[in-house]
Amino acid sequence: MPEPELWPPSGLGVPHSYTLFCPPLDTSPRVARDFVASVLRSQELDALIDAATMCTSELVTNACVHAKGIGSLLWLAVEAAYIRVTVYDGDGRAPVIRDVDANGEGGRGLWLVEVLTDGQWGTGPGAPLGVGGNNGKGVWFELRTCIARV
Repeated sequence: MPEPELWPPSGLGVPHSYTLFCPPLDTSPRVARDFVASVLRSQELDALIDAATMCTSELVTNACVHAKGIGSLLWLAVEAAYIRVTVYDGDGRAPVIRDVDANGEGGRGLWLVEVLTDGQWGTGPGAPLGVGGNNGKGVWFELRTCIARV
């Protein structure tokens, strides 16, 4: 039986980070999804695109709804072992997974993030200047880039 190799190859290189300002517009979640997909595709991390874009969309949507109209800042870090997406906004309240009304239209976003990231998400205080300052927060998730292939 051949030894499993790690994917992506160790040649992923030096960690990279990318940022995108998301104005408080209905189109921002779609633009953020496209941005994350484009970066991951350029790094040959296609296997992460579906989960990463869904989680990104949920976090940016939450920021648009709750961030008091100032927009949000998306930060994407690509490391050899994982990617991390953080969405900073001006609302200092930590997000909470809610009980979902089966007939309701919303409230499922953080449940999706929880499931798609295997619980690898959280929140931290503060946000970059212009996106809430010390009053804001960053909500992040991680997805592992290394998987064993035979």
